[in-house]
Amino acid sequence: MTTNTHTPTGHWINGEVAPAGSVQTITVSNPATGEIVAEVPAGTAKDVDRAVAAARAAFPGWSATPPVERAAVLRRISAGLRERSEEIATAITAEMGSPLSMSRTAQVGFPIAVADSFATLAEDFEWTEEVGNSLIVREPIGVVGAITPWNFPLQQIVSKLAPALIAGDTVVFKPSEVAPLTARILAEVTTEAGLPAGVFNVVYGTGDVVGEAISAHPDIDMISFTGSTRAGRRISAVAAETVKRVALELGGKGALVILDDADLPRAVETGVMMTFANGGQVCGAWPRMLVPASRQDEVVRLAVAAAAQYPVGDPRDETTRIGPMAYEAHRRKVNSYIERGIADGAKLVFGGPGRPDGLEQGAYVRPTIFAEVDPNSTVAQEEIFGPVLTIIGYADEDEAVEIANGTMYGLTAGVFGEPGHALAVARRLRAGQVDVNGGHWNPYAPFGGYKQSGNGREFGRAGLEEFLETKSIQR
Repeated sequence: MTTNTHTPTGHWINGEVAPAGSVQTITVSNPATGEIVAEVPAGTAKDVDRAVAAARAAFPGWSATPPVERAAVLRRISAGLRERSEEIATAITAEMGSPLSMSRTAQVGFPIAVADSFATLAEDFEWTEEVGNSLIVREPIGVVGAITPWNFPLQQIVSKLAPALIAGDTVVFKPSEVAPLTARILAEVTTEAGLPAGVFNVVYGTGDVVGEAISAHPDIDMISFTGSTRAGRRISAVAAETVKRVALELGGKGALVILDDADLPRAVETGVMMTFANGGQVCGAWPRMLVPASRQDEVVRLAVAAAAQYPVGDPRDETTRIGPMAYEAHRRKVNSYIERGIADGAKLVFGGPGRPDGLEQGAYVRPTIFAEVDPNSTVAQEEIFGPVLTIIGYADEDEAVEIANGTMYGLTAGVFGEPGHALAVARRLRAGQVDVNGGHWNPYAPFGGYKQSGNGREFGRAGLEEFLETKSIQR
């Protein structure tokens, strides 16, 4: 086995490495090569018990720490992540195959921006307010169980840890077993930043063992989960036994609605980017491109030309824009969807099943574009989580809105068109975040889904309030 400096030798409990309660381990493989790069402990319910006890013991002191001091710790955490940004980027590329260029920018840059935003938000947040004869007090919820996926390993946990710390909560965190390496780096950074022992704890392991134990634990007050809709349903069911709060950021099948008055080349280029970024392994992607039926041929030509600008290859290569899928089983899943699209009659205009030429080893797929897609077909309805774009024609604006809203998901969407027109259509879409003409990401704006894309919100004031209880004191 080849190991690296990111290999955890135990869990992180009460501010230090804690020996695992089991000798069993989970291997972490580089999806580009199949090489084993690390091992992490296969955690148990007893490991979760130890982490929860540490978090519960740390809660009184941390919750009583003034918000301005909590914010100062968070700023030091942000600074620590900046200092170790190259190490983090290298670890993410090794564990889940994100191209190194993206690991350095989005995979590291986004969580730093999120941490900074919550530290700033704490400065002006109204922890108390007067309403008539009542004093409304916002207080920490308690111990938070955080469970995250593998596609943005650092971003997903910082999006939960930052507001939890500002709120005064303590955290027990289970990273994905596919991409767990940055969790140790983050734990070390939090300790170096002066976060008290027990406020942030990491237990490695699988969802069916550690995730279940966290979800069911009677001393955990809230679950914040990002992942698949299927897993979110299970977590909700298990957590219901102890009536804890559950915040879910789940799957998506975002639509990009391109209106007839849009800047077509810019819209298509943006749509391809939003589908292929991170190999399509983004819950907020736009894998459905809805276009006026009369202009579908033109859109196809533009999309194929844009797709050619996304070379697939070794994620360590600075020119690579699409690396491997995060693991081999996921590669097979994405490939099966491409085969299903062909079988169901979608018109293949770019890519197709199988590995790209010259990449016979590794979890690689061919970026793929389908045209003339039935909006009710499998590839247009189910979350593929890979670089697969489906182009769907519509007859008029009402049909475009109907198609865009016509899945069980409602996480993100995009609209391109004349600004006023595009805004009017954006208001009709049943999604938690809609970008108009490529509007930029804003870490102060709430993010979350409608329908089976989840409940609750991340980022901004709404994201902080998820981690707070509200008390009314009448006088």
